Amino acid sequence: MKKFLLYTLFIFCITVVKQANAQFENTRDSVVQLFGVVMTADSLVGIPAVSVMVKGQNRGTITNAHGVFSIVVLKGDQVEFTHVTYKPKTVIVPKTLEGNQYSVVQLMIIDTVYLPATIIKPRPTSEQFARDFVNTKVPDDEYEIARKNTSASNRRAWMRTISGDGGEATRQQFNKIATKRHTRDKHPL
Repeated sequence: MKKFLLYTLFIFCITVVKQANAQFENTRDSVVQLFGVVMTADSLVGIPAVSVMVKGQNRGTITNAHGVFSIVVLKGDQVEFTHVTYKPKTVIVPKTLEGNQYSVVQLMIIDTVYLPATIIKPRPTSEQFARDFVNTKVPDDEYEIARKNTSASNRRAWMRTISGDGGEATRQQFNKIATKRHTRDKHPL
């Protein structure tokens, strides 16, 4: 019976190892090196700083100064090319790709964004400007806030209201022990 269990366990282990190895081979076969260049559609000039992101994942790269990029993806992944001044483009890596390299020449079209007009008007009179300027509350800068927070009166108030941290509690405990030892040694029973 023991030999049968050992033999069964041995066969099971071999099967699991073969399945894991086959799964590793499938994953390794689906890894693709995607590389290429991103260019303007009208003048075929490389576009620097284009974001090349794998959709649905938190990984990507950007193009170099000449528009060239390289990234590792899986077969079937969607890769999105985005830039502030260009319309976004998406490329799908074919699942039936032979080999493990795929090159792309991605052309991008300029995207013009029109913002609403902003009209800046001066104050109606110099008297109104002077009144508004004098009555405007200017918030304190960081140095002034820090100076106010570290004043002696604020520190005393905080020491009374805020409990000590672990270091403070330890120091207080050691001080009590030292005081007790010191008074015991001066006045033995």
